[in-house]
Amino acid sequence: MPAPPPDPETEPSYFAYSATLRIHGIGLRLDELTDRLGIKPTHQHRQGEQRRPGSKPYRSDAWHLTAAVPENTELSEHLRELWRQVQPHIDYLRSLEAQVDVFCGYRSNNGASGFSVQPDALEIFRALNIPFGVSMIVDSWLAQRLDEPTIE
Repeated sequence: MPAPPPDPETEPSYFAYSATLRIHGIGLRLDELTDRLGIKPTHQHRQGEQRRPGSKPYRSDAWHLTAAVPENTELSEHLRELWRQVQPHIDYLRSLEAQVDVFCGYRSNNGASGFSVQPDALEIFRALNIPFGVSMIVDSWLAQRLDEPTIE
């Protein structure tokens, strides 16, 4: 029998962050990207490869670099680490005929909290001329409370 879900009243809150530079395109020269940036990707794949047997094939080539920062460290630190690594290569990244973005993730089990990002940590977005956005996932806390009335 599966374990019962955690009690939202006693479960400790957690907060997890990530930041990943993503380069996607067709016919990307993945080895050249690695050589020019002088950084090994944390993930790469080719168009047509599958994540696992039976899954849909990838629609494009990809080269990803996720900041090597503990996930419980604030998002600003993840972004600063990415910036530290790619800052010398901004002109090269901007010259690529590929989609370049930074994926930011935030995950928590506490639906009544938020986070902030320090202004200097946003420099990578300005330099690459890309928008800042965050994918947010709130685990069990919110889902369990949706059954409760929100207005009395």
